[in-house]
Amino acid sequence: MNEYVLGVDLGTSAVKVSAMNRDGEIVAQQSFDYPLIQSRPGYSEQNPEDWVSGTTVAIVRLILDDHIKPEEISGISFSGQMHGLVLLDANNQVLRPAILWNDTRTTKQCREIEAKLGSEFTDITKNKPLEGFTLPKMLWVKENEPDIWSQAKTFLLPKDYVRYRMTGKLGMDYSDATGTVLLDVKDGKWSQTICDAFDIPMSMCPPLMKSIDSAGTISSSYAIFSGLDTHTQVFGGAADNAAGAVGAGILSPNMVLSSIGTSGVVLKYEEDPTVDYHGVLQFEDHAIPDSYYSMGVTLAAGYSLNWFKRTFASDESFDDMVASAADSTVGANGLLYTPYIVGERAPHADADIRGSFTGVDGTHKKNDFVRAVLEGIIFSFKDIMDIYDENDKQFDTVVAIGGGAKSPLWLQIQADIFNKKVVSLTNEQGPGMGAAMIAAVGLGWFKDFHECAEKFVHFGKTYLPNPDNAKKYDQLHKIYAQVYEQTKGISQQLLAYRRENN
Repeated sequence: MNEYVLGVDLGTSAVKVSAMNRDGEIVAQQSFDYPLIQSRPGYSEQNPEDWVSGTTVAIVRLILDDHIKPEEISGISFSGQMHGLVLLDANNQVLRPAILWNDTRTTKQCREIEAKLGSEFTDITKNKPLEGFTLPKMLWVKENEPDIWSQAKTFLLPKDYVRYRMTGKLGMDYSDATGTVLLDVKDGKWSQTICDAFDIPMSMCPPLMKSIDSAGTISSSYAIFSGLDTHTQVFGGAADNAAGAVGAGILSPNMVLSSIGTSGVVLKYEEDPTVDYHGVLQFEDHAIPDSYYSMGVTLAAGYSLNWFKRTFASDESFDDMVASAADSTVGANGLLYTPYIVGERAPHADADIRGSFTGVDGTHKKNDFVRAVLEGIIFSFKDIMDIYDENDKQFDTVVAIGGGAKSPLWLQIQADIFNKKVVSLTNEQGPGMGAAMIAAVGLGWFKDFHECAEKFVHFGKTYLPNPDNAKKYDQLHKIYAQVYEQTKGISQQLLAYRRENN
């Protein structure tokens, strides 16, 4: 009999479910979209029922259309969009739409957390209170919807709610729990100090589990609903960044992830929970038991390139535009681009900073501007990697995924700017791959993630730094690193002008 695991990748706009066999091959995939609720500027919500029905439709299609037999599905696990607040009442019924990671209404609550706990909060959670995290959302509901808050008995994150509906059991894995900023990272427990400070009952916090822990089997009610078999094991799963790191093979301290989507992520495997990045980088529990990861975010990575193409190169294909950068030079003939076009997250937590082209002269051509954008995005990643150097966190391999891994030119630029070996994946599947690997390890198909990765994760070509280029980029990055401070005040004045005159 064939045997499969399902990796459920519960994203913000859609769920994708992948069926994989013991050889790490994707045998079938199905996805289902669901809507965002954006009732006011800055608000971003979803109906948790849409996640359940979307996941179920995708599973039903795998069974009916792809002929995956229910008895062949041995395990299921999850990658979940992070931080989203799901509030349940005493009967585990949803009380209101989930407030998502990209909802920005909670600035006031973040300031309240800082005022009340200050640096103690970062000492406990390893993070600063940001609008995206779950705790500020809880405080917003407490302050603005007291009737709903009074009925709330449990909170979950998105994938945890879907898992609860599959199994009837409540829980949250450590990687998602750190993203709530209610967890004491060193102790691995919900923080009594934080709960007491904000009058949150500890009983609201769900039981904690490891990503590879079994959360039970498919319940008889969900089996009827979905067509799944009640023997199928369901595992804890992980936050999307943790699952994505597993799926990209980031399984040891010598490896760093370079991910270019709309935003960009630099993520590093960590073993020491006492490391202190002072909240400049996020620090989270990994999906791998007793390990962690740190990460920094560039808000406009791929978005910078999309903006440039839309504005200045709409008549070109994306591939042709990127390839044209080869006709420029290292350093784009003396042109620098800072990708702060929607503000920045790390290492500069500054919503008001704006991007710039610096060094423009009459000899520059469009290919120089394209090259400057490609390099500027990677310089912003180098800013984050420099924090690792400052903390003596050695690494020698960068795994590139997303848009930056689709262009050999851009991969070589990464190798030269980072001055590290850069590899891409031949079977890049993102967090869904990590979710399937969690189920495979949880089932005991493999003794650990390293053994699983040998079957599931396949690295492609290696790009080594060109020593001459690396030396030039080191000089250029030192210049690039000055632009933030030099333009910070100008950005604030221009924003004030726009607000007054628009």
